[in-house]
Amino acid sequence: MDISKFLSHEFLGNTVSAYLWFAGILLFGYIFKTLLSRLIAKVISRMVGRFSDEESQADLKRLLLQPLEVVLFLVFLFFAVNVLDYPVDPASIGKKGDPILKVVLMRTYQIFVIVAITWVILRFIDFIGLVFQSRAASRTSSKLNEQLIPFFKDFIKVLVSIFSFLIVLGSVFGVNVAGMVAGLGVGGLAIAFAAKESLENLLASFTIFLDHPFVVGDLVEVDGITGVIEKIGFRSTRIRTLEKTFVTVPNKSMIDKPLNNLSLRTFRRVKFDVRLTYATTSEQIKAIASELQLYIDNHPQTNLDGRVRFQDLNPSSKDIMVLYFVESLDWNEYINVKEEIAYKIVEIVEKHGADFAFPTQTLHIHQPEEQQIRKQPKPEHFPSTNFQ
Repeated sequence: MDISKFLSHEFLGNTVSAYLWFAGILLFGYIFKTLLSRLIAKVISRMVGRFSDEESQADLKRLLLQPLEVVLFLVFLFFAVNVLDYPVDPASIGKKGDPILKVVLMRTYQIFVIVAITWVILRFIDFIGLVFQSRAASRTSSKLNEQLIPFFKDFIKVLVSIFSFLIVLGSVFGVNVAGMVAGLGVGGLAIAFAAKESLENLLASFTIFLDHPFVVGDLVEVDGITGVIEKIGFRSTRIRTLEKTFVTVPNKSMIDKPLNNLSLRTFRRVKFDVRLTYATTSEQIKAIASELQLYIDNHPQTNLDGRVRFQDLNPSSKDIMVLYFVESLDWNEYINVKEEIAYKIVEIVEKHGADFAFPTQTLHIHQPEEQQIRKQPKPEHFPSTNFQ
């Protein structure tokens, strides 16, 4: 068979040659999209090199590589699709315009292009956020930047996504965007009512940034949840609990309910009672309290506000109150100091020959003397025996 005749053979309105060009362009684009995307990412990283360090440039290449591959493949797809002819709908014969199949494919293609370009822009915004975070970390030790930069980065990304959605409506589907936005003013009240909680959480996030009740990295306690703030978003705040679970709390709850910022404490307070048995003498109690007070005052991780006092006489114990403040705010150091002092308390109590008490009750039953006489057993009377 002649090759030229084979290439000119038509199938579904297109020659074999057109199909080969279509496949060849797609294959070329699939093979070289990675190479070209790396080249473009390298050029962009050099262009912004004076605003960032080498590590940030490597992050930019990593962020842009995948979305650039998609954009380049869509470009090759555009050239490949234009090689083919599309079947004409019989109902549209005599009408002006492109075939319906081509219109559908082109609109779908436009949507993918807009989404891919938006993806590139969002990744570039992520890169700018990384640059600002690295600069803020090197210039200041404030944790406020750690939550402001991600917040505004996410805010800009939301605006870009909304703008891209409006472009899709206007350019692809021919929607009058200006009229639609104006029409939202009529239904704005209904939309605001439907999104009431979301708007409240959004406003609460701005309150958090303005009032600074906490920042990223703070240990807080709110609504029975204790943990470290990891991220403050538009709608919620993410907390890593002491059990290493991940809790998401609405921003409205973070400002409406009492919040205890444990990181702002100057000391960690420890208070408990040492319960001794009633067999413990007053001399033993004085010696134990005096030695324990001296040990707490001289401990390198406590201040001089500690108090050890004989405080209460409970039904089953004599209680010595122990109160001291640990200067370190680190959780691991805090529990280590508590353990060290607890061991010392046991050692001091045992040294002075005292015992720890536990809840006990002793029941004494008193019987009057008359009842005791009445309850004495009567002498037994045996029947008399007559011996003949």
